[in-house]
Amino acid sequence: MKAAWYAAPGAARDVLRLGEIEPPTPRPGEVLVRVHASAPNPSDVKLRAGLRGDGTLPFESIVPHSDGAGEIAALGDGVTGRAVGERVYIWNGQWQRPCGTCAQYIAVPAEQAPRLPDAVGMREGACIGIPVMTAHHAVLADGPVDGQTVLVTGGAGRVGRYAVELAKFGGAHVIATVSSADKAELARQAGADTVVDYRETDVAAAVLAHAPAGVDRIVEVALGANIETSARVLKADGRIAAYGSEGVPRPELPFHALMFKNAVIHTLLIYRVTGSARDAMVRDLDTVLSDGRLSFPIAETYPLDRVAAAHEAVEAGRIGSVVVDIP
Repeated sequence: MKAAWYAAPGAARDVLRLGEIEPPTPRPGEVLVRVHASAPNPSDVKLRAGLRGDGTLPFESIVPHSDGAGEIAALGDGVTGRAVGERVYIWNGQWQRPCGTCAQYIAVPAEQAPRLPDAVGMREGACIGIPVMTAHHAVLADGPVDGQTVLVTGGAGRVGRYAVELAKFGGAHVIATVSSADKAELARQAGADTVVDYRETDVAAAVLAHAPAGVDRIVEVALGANIETSARVLKADGRIAAYGSEGVPRPELPFHALMFKNAVIHTLLIYRVTGSARDAMVRDLDTVLSDGRLSFPIAETYPLDRVAAAHEAVEAGRIGSVVVDIP
């Protein structure tokens, strides 16, 4: 099968290779998926660049990307209730295994290839895994948000935009922070009731002007950079769901301000959400996706033979998803 892979960390154009490799065979409990589209995420390009862990690769070579979409091509022993030809999306494709979705075929446990509703195209389906599931878990893992006020930092970002949409779908009043006028428009298109440009405005003052009692939840992309503001705007018994702290990886917490609000900081890594929590998420997303409740802003698409350029687009911080079409 055609695939992209790398055998050493480094720059995309230096280490990514294209060619033919043996297709996988589904093991018991797995499905073989013919991949139509694969979506690289920041975590994929950081692993390839050697920016994860100690910088070495966990496998001799890696077919990259955790997210993708395609059709079931074969069923492993013991798989029931699934059918060859069924449209699916893939999550955790390359998590703790060497072969991800940047190839014509991938074999994964059947539960990691949920049904892709007909309302969602293959390119869009490839964008679901990490960003949509991270947004869903951040918004809803701590319970319903109906009637609550939710602050989404980075509301035009890869995860933030979906968090805005999911919070609105859940019945919340949504405040989003952004860094430019263009991003403010994207957050409004996603449904944000209030948008705050954090480069131009005192975020805490702006949030409290729109939500004088504070916010119930914060979906947080930059915990360390925003924690002082979060402590000011969070209601008593409020919760912060933090999925990133890239700029300040060792945050200093305003402990007493948070303690006197009985605040909860929930850190999350979507790769590690498993079992009943993941099953509930997949069921809920099936409804959301079938109803067309999510939009999928795709910034750029690339053919497989330009996968290095796709990685560079992700590294450049393109607004929206980057997708690789698999021939």
